[in-house]
Amino acid sequence: MKWFNPSKLVTTSKVGGGSRLSKSKTLMLAAVALVGGYEGLRTTAYRDVVGIPTVCFGETRGVKMGDRYSVEDCQAMLGTALVEFETGMRKCLVAPDAIKDKPYTAFLSVTYNIGTGAFCGSSMARLVNAGDIRGACDALLKWNKAGGRVIAGLTRRRQEERALCLDGA
Repeated sequence: MKWFNPSKLVTTSKVGGGSRLSKSKTLMLAAVALVGGYEGLRTTAYRDVVGIPTVCFGETRGVKMGDRYSVEDCQAMLGTALVEFETGMRKCLVAPDAIKDKPYTAFLSVTYNIGTGAFCGSSMARLVNAGDIRGACDALLKWNKAGGRVIAGLTRRRQEERALCLDGA
């Protein structure tokens, strides 16, 4: 992870007091490696596969074409965003701390990618809350589309997230 400097992460309790990422550098590093590896790093805004302005490690919120960031800014943005998305994900889970680290990381990765609202309204969240972690891991595979069409990169990502999820289930 040449692009990653752990000292640039923002994991303070200001962002997420109940955050497992804030409390576990190991879990944060796993989440950063997973999400950062899938999203890739681009310091200049570009249009993603469906035309949404995107920058850094897949950040879309408030991005305008022409935006530029340093690698350090992107690292800080990713750390902050992961804790923010984790905080949102935790709000819709009945017992988030009962989820083992690998499935937790896989669910955070998909939440970062599809958004908190989509995750919280998904069969993944319903199955986790019903105690069916394996079923929730399998449900990851349903989220391989963007703009209504199957995207090969998302299919690979979901298969890998599912494998990680099942490995820890």
